[in-house]
Amino acid sequence: MFTGIIETLGTVTEIIREQDNLHLTIKSNFSSELKVDQSVAHNGICLTVTNISDENFSVTAIKETISKTNIGSWVVGDIVNLERAMKLGDRLDGHLVQGHVDQKATCASIESQNGSWLFTFTYDAKFSNITIEKGSITVNGVSLTVVNSKRNEFSVAIIPYTFEHTNFKNFKIGTEVNLEFDVIGKYVSRLHHLSQ
Repeated sequence: MFTGIIETLGTVTEIIREQDNLHLTIKSNFSSELKVDQSVAHNGICLTVTNISDENFSVTAIKETISKTNIGSWVVGDIVNLERAMKLGDRLDGHLVQGHVDQKATCASIESQNGSWLFTFTYDAKFSNITIEKGSITVNGVSLTVVNSKRNEFSVAIIPYTFEHTNFKNFKIGTEVNLEFDVIGKYVSRLHHLSQ
């Protein structure tokens, strides 16, 4: 489990394709503190550390992960949001995040608001994922509060600290991001569909 509070940014330094898998090497300032088999969220994607070397660590994404996330479009030099799994007993500053991406979304607009930004994202409604006004959403691993919730669209307000310390500063209109919808909302949506 994660909190959606990004610890640091990492840089993709190597990508190796092997059959249906992607082996990625990431450079980060906490690589030396990691252990093999440890879970780390990369833009919200929970991946297992397979190797550590100096400032770099490696992970592997399988076909299922590649098909549901934007990891297949990553290139060497990309900046990714990183978070290690939460420790029991720590404060939960964001919300409960599983690191299991539900689907991708596209950045539809970026509006500067005198010191903050309003980012709007659209997503395919066929997966029955929902947002609610003032509910939680995870965008590229960042725990955020939904504003302007619509059927297949929502916005989030980004403060300067989040903008500077995550890869939101690199987003443009058309940028593809990973979404993890609130786990409670997913259960409610599933129960609703089962009762129909």
